[in-house]
Amino acid sequence: MGFQETLAKLGGQKGQEAGKAAMQKLLSSSGGLQGITAKLTSSGMGKQVQSWIGHGDNQPISGSEVQQAVDKGALDQMAQQAGMTPDEAADQVAEALPQMVDQATPQGKMPAEDPFSKGLNALKSIFHH
Repeated sequence: MGFQETLAKLGGQKGQEAGKAAMQKLLSSSGGLQGITAKLTSSGMGKQVQSWIGHGDNQPISGSEVQQAVDKGALDQMAQQAGMTPDEAADQVAEALPQMVDQATPQGKMPAEDPFSKGLNALKSIFHH
């Protein structure tokens, strides 16, 4: 499934824009780019995170790994808005997150300003690559 389709699923009946907004809320409530990558790294997924930041293929993560790193309340709310279970929402986030981090780190390193916590407009710019 493509990145845009994943976002549309997360948006539920409201579509892709709502999916982007839901991802921004989930990521900012989970500490933004720095916070979520740090949580994933400390949970034993540093190799995957580095593959997203660096150049080359992005290694996947699972929905259960996403659930360990994100704010549970925000994930539950995202799932409810999308009309899916928290497990299904986590699987969709796991599909989108590697590409989002990859696009947010085009230089192969963390940006000085966190696009995940800068609001929806900054996050939208990531999705247009």
